[in-house]
Amino acid sequence: MSLTDSTMMPLGTAAPDFDLPDTVSDERKSFSDIAGPRGTVVMFICNHCPYVLHLIDEVVSVAAHYQPQGVGFVAISSNDVGVRPEDGPEQMQVFAESRGFTFPYLYDESQAVAQAYDAVCTPDFFVFDADGKCAYRGQFDESRPKNGVAVTGAELRASLDALLEGDMIPADVQVPSQGCSIKWKAA
Repeated sequence: MSLTDSTMMPLGTAAPDFDLPDTVSDERKSFSDIAGPRGTVVMFICNHCPYVLHLIDEVVSVAAHYQPQGVGFVAISSNDVGVRPEDGPEQMQVFAESRGFTFPYLYDESQAVAQAYDAVCTPDFFVFDADGKCAYRGQFDESRPKNGVAVTGAELRASLDALLEGDMIPADVQVPSQGCSIKWKAA
């Protein structure tokens, strides 16, 4: 497991569009398909990463809390399945269903979407406002496997609360995410 910090997309960046297959519904989804009227969370995750596994149940809880308030959620896996076969589409569907995902889990086989978002680790979180502009990027919270800090989603929750209130997202919650590096295809 290689600990990697997220690269922090510049605030105000327009959400890169995508057209990816949802491993649960077998439908293709774009950013506009998953965007919420009040904001959108784009998460880069995978099935095997211990950092993702550490917080995924709370991620599902956060999504269930904010989706009724008009926030769209989507998870994307961009790992090279040649390196990590357990991150393939069939396993993604099983993972999403077993964890109770209420949001699409998209497969980025070409890795072009991860590159467009400058995503480099799992998990990596991006929050876009109602206009599709980046308002937050970074960590879910300060919890990491084995650090003894409770998983709460504090930073993501604070960001979404500020977004829904029409406030600026506080600078002190704009902290890079940390996790496993995305498993890139050989060039």
